[in-house]
Order: sequence, then C-alpha cells, then structure tokens
Amino acid sequence: MMGPAHSLSGAAAWLGVGAALSATGHEMPWPVLVVGALICAGAALAPDLDHKSATISRAFGPLSRGLCEVIDKLSHAVYKATRKQGDPRRSGGHRTLTHTWVWAVLIGAGASLLAVVGGRWAVLGILFVHMVLAVEGLLWRMARVSSDVLVWLLGATSAWILADVLHQPGNGSDWLFGGAGQEYLWLGLPIVLGALVHDIGDALTVSGCPILWPIPIGRKRWYPVGPPKGMRFRAGSWVELKVLMPAFMVLGGAGGLGALGYL
Repeated sequence: MMGPAHSLSGAAAWLGVGAALSATGHEMPWPVLVVGALICAGAALAPDLDHKSATISRAFGPLSRGLCEVIDKLSHAVYKATRKQGDPRRSGGHRTLTHTWVWAVLIGAGASLLAVVGGRWAVLGILFVHMVLAVEGLLWRMARVSSDVLVWLLGATSAWILADVLHQPGNGSDWLFGGAGQEYLWLGLPIVLGALVHDIGDALTVSGCPILWPIPIGRKRWYPVGPPKGMRFRAGSWVELKVLMPAFMVLGGAGGLGALGYL
C-alpha cells in the first residue's frame, strides 16, 4: 500500500485497541490514546526503510536516504543468507527483513528499552521521529508542498507538547507498566503494531508480504503471505484510494469514540 493508507490503518488500529480496552473496563488514558495513535501512524511507514522511493526515505533528508540504502543492503544480505530453494533470486531487499514480525518486535523492543534507559530526551527523540512520519503520512498533501524544515518543526513542537502532557501525573507515562523505572515502557507497543499493520496491508497487494519469516512454508522461507490472488490489489489502485482509505477513516473514528466511552 501507499504511505497515506499505511498511516491511516496504523492510527485506526491503535484507536481500535483503545476501544477494545474500554469495552473491557480498562480505559486507556486519553494522552496515551492520542500519542499511541500518532506513533502507530508513523510507525506504519517505517518498514519501507528498505525502499529508496518510499515516504520515509524523504522524511529526514540525506539522513533517511542514507539509512534506507543501508537497510536495503542489510535486508538483501539477510535474504540471500536465509533463502530456501523455492525463494526467488532478488537484486534488492525491499519487502524482506523489515516486513517481518521479527523486525517489528525488535524495533518495538528497542524503542521501549531506549525510552526507559534514555529518559526524557530519548522519549522526545522517539516522539519526534514518529510525529514527523505521522505528518508525512496523515497530512501528506500538505507535507508534499511544504518544506522539510516546516514538517520537522511541526514534528518537534508536537513531540515536546505531547511529552509534557504524558509526563503529568495520571496522564499515562506509567500506563500498563507501573513498576519503578518502567515509565514509557509502553511506547514500543504502538511501534510494533504499526509495523505489523503495514505488513498486513502489504500482504493484501499483488506481491504479498513475508511477514512470517523465518518460519518456513513449503520450499520457501520468505513466503509471500496474502489472500487468494483474486482478492489482491495493486498499490495505489482505486481499491486502496476509494475503499480502504475511507474505511480506515471510519474505523478510526469509531475506535476513537469507543475508546473515549462515547459508543
């Protein structure tokens, strides 16, 4: 799928989690709901770090473009080292390592560890990266015609404000993990969810997605998981633009209302 659809699906997924928790009597604090939805929207773009033309490759200028080249080469190397006889030969790493559950868990766990060990500045860094990506994905029309500096400023300002809100007592810095020194440990959860939602979205397209790697399926270790071919669509097609994106908006709105107790 394209970047905007990925971001919308990520935000909708986190809001859906909030609604599910609310329905079971475990309401999510509203700052966690908002911050988590934005992080998830940004994280839903991150698996395309292996694609030089993806939104994330442009989001941070030369830094993200250079990182994309490194991740592409790393992903290709892992693919070649672990492929089975049934896996085709490839010349690049797109839709390989970063499109697996292993990558999603590692990135989320790394972010949680960084937030706990690094304190406020690490939290600000995590929020800044994902706020910029959320702007690029959710406000993509404005981001495309705006300068990178303005997008970065918006991301930095949002990160600073949201970090201050979360830091207030009862606003969710210790949500889900209440032990001493476990503040912000939950920040990795929307990152994991965003990456997995991205993979599921890509699995619906023509090429499928090897989300289950390294679990072998038949003669393939990089099996492109997806529905029957007749139910798949091409990225950027009318199905994505006219059906899925509006559906994500409706589901996200319903999830938000449910999480806040209005449904």
